[in-house]
Amino acid sequence: MITINRRNLSLAAGMAAAVALTAGALIASTAQADSGLPIGRPAPDFTTMDSNGDPVSLSDFAGRTVVLEWTNEGCPFVRKHYAQPPGNMQGLQADADADGTVWLTVISSAPGKQGHVDGAAANQWAEEHDASPAHVLLDPDGTLGRLYQAKTTPHMYIIGPKGQVAYQGAIDSVASANVADIASATNYVREALTSLSAAEPIGVSSTKPYGCSVKY
Repeated sequence: MITINRRNLSLAAGMAAAVALTAGALIASTAQADSGLPIGRPAPDFTTMDSNGDPVSLSDFAGRTVVLEWTNEGCPFVRKHYAQPPGNMQGLQADADADGTVWLTVISSAPGKQGHVDGAAANQWAEEHDASPAHVLLDPDGTLGRLYQAKTTPHMYIIGPKGQVAYQGAIDSVASANVADIASATNYVREALTSLSAAEPIGVSSTKPYGCSVKY
């Protein structure tokens, strides 16, 4: 005769449920961390008007490394990386330009939403912050942002010379809006660009982006 201890059975059921919930949370967390375009896939081409009213296509820069940086001037996480000193984002842009990398800053804020600007205001913002992207791309209908599954400002993409997604995610390892955290953070974008320039494998190629949500 088999005797069932109902108390132990209840405890076992509870533990099983907890394990299932934990596993589910881990799966959800992993999926969230892997959001964005898959690494190694061809980066989708696009044509978008820049802040000077000129069309810009990804295919214009075939054979070159391209950085896409989603921004929103009202976002505190963006302000952290543009604060001077240290001018973290500006430094990356300048170093990328010196290395022949094309830097494209993208504004996907919709009309009436935080961060939406016209071309003149975008140029003024870049000048006031000593920013030096090759182009500021205006994406008010969110077409480009959704094409690249941009989640936050900033959300960073690096496209290698062969046209494939080489890195996507956060600018660095400390998800805060505190300027003081920049010094202690691992800058994923800088590391990835350095590896690409040296034709070496990228150590960290995909991370969870952090910042304000893109204001589609």
